[in-house]
Amino acid sequence: MKILAIDTATPASSVAIGEDDELRGLSVNVDRRGHVRFLIPAIDFCLEQAEWVARDIDIVAVDVGPGPYTGLRSGLSTAQAFAAAIGAPMVTVSSLTTIALRAATGRRRIWSVVDMRRGQIAVAPFTPLPGGVAPDGDPEVVRPEEFKGMLEAEVGDTLVVGDWQSVPESTWTGLHRVKRGRPRYPSAETILEIAAMKTRHGKTTDADDVRPVYMREPDVQINWQAFRSEGAWPE
Repeated sequence: MKILAIDTATPASSVAIGEDDELRGLSVNVDRRGHVRFLIPAIDFCLEQAEWVARDIDIVAVDVGPGPYTGLRSGLSTAQAFAAAIGAPMVTVSSLTTIALRAATGRRRIWSVVDMRRGQIAVAPFTPLPGGVAPDGDPEVVRPEEFKGMLEAEVGDTLVVGDWQSVPESTWTGLHRVKRGRPRYPSAETILEIAAMKTRHGKTTDADDVRPVYMREPDVQINWQAFRSEGAWPE
């Protein structure tokens, strides 16, 4: 089973391809505005590393968020177009789960963080398990001060992973049972692992049915009502 994995939910875009749990190609670029120009050359590079062509791919996996609108949309549309072109099914993966899966802890409750910009973060709790993690609550979009209150309510030791550097340092004051760790961003290499597991359990979907998880409105919106009132748009 040959898998192409794409992640653009955060500033760290990545593309990976693998077969039967073996990584065959990987490309990573950290640039919050460079998702679009990175993706196609990265896919070509990874295919070349594996000595494959596009139609060799059996599954296309993609991070559907949460994450900022522009980057997320870039990866999702590219993954859908690729899958549709070769007739491959898709696997969707959460950015918060992808980050939590690589958290280095065996006992602490994990909180995964993605920077949503505009002073907000997406967070979700996970319980570590042998060989993986399990969701322990619903994802939410909150402000740093709200997240601090959530951490203060924890009764045990906690590990925060993901883009916790995006919140003010004062957030961590007094949180003596909270440890901060890596990874900072999700990666396509981890998505390969999740996609292989989901595919074995039959959890694939058609490209047309894949939807992003924005968890809030896009950063850029047009006030269409005001636009029409100025006579620039026909009623």
